[in-house]
Amino acid sequence: MAVLLWVMWQYAGGRWWPSKTSHLRRAHLRANPVSRRVFTTAVAAGASSLTALTGIWIVLFQTGLMRGNQLPAFSQYPTLTVVAVLVMASLVGAFAEEAGFRGYLQVVLERECSAPVAIAFAALALVPGHGITQGFAGPTVLFYLLVDVMLGVTAYLSNSVWPGVAIHASGLLIFFVLVWPFDPLRPLGENALTDWWFWLHAVQAAVFSWLSILTFRRLAHVVKNRNAKVAV
Repeated sequence: MAVLLWVMWQYAGGRWWPSKTSHLRRAHLRANPVSRRVFTTAVAAGASSLTALTGIWIVLFQTGLMRGNQLPAFSQYPTLTVVAVLVMASLVGAFAEEAGFRGYLQVVLERECSAPVAIAFAALALVPGHGITQGFAGPTVLFYLLVDVMLGVTAYLSNSVWPGVAIHASGLLIFFVLVWPFDPLRPLGENALTDWWFWLHAVQAAVFSWLSILTFRRLAHVVKNRNAKVAV
């Protein structure tokens, strides 16, 4: 799977035949190199967002209105197999979605629309995929819209999908290991209101949402200063 993913990424980035589409494929993938400062700031914004999103997922799940993700019974498989599957699933999800939606689709949309509209349309384009696999419940749709908007903003501000790939893969692995396996144990509906973990995750979601907004503003400032220096 890793070899296949590498081959597909190389082709999407402009390698090999036909050469007449090479430049277009490279531009649409948007796998542009970024400075260390932009990358670390983008990843910091993504880390704050992921912390907020884990809290948001848990709070929304405890409303009892969403079914969540059904994971296989990993205890039936060797540890090495489980680790390989989870890591590869995280990488495939990250590389494929960042290339297809924050790369190819959003790049085209940004040429025709303003950045906010392009980011919103790219996020909405993913709704059917998430809904088919996890249900079209309102909380589920809202959660994934927040995720996809965050990744779209990251790609736009950094003008690269690389920070988003790192954030996306890390987020999937965190949810695979630390969030989704414990969903069946969480109290739902009215019972959640007496669960102190519910309120802790609500505070987590609020605090880190604010921190992520501040960090994204910092990223925008860093990128603006970088572009000003390049122009000079």
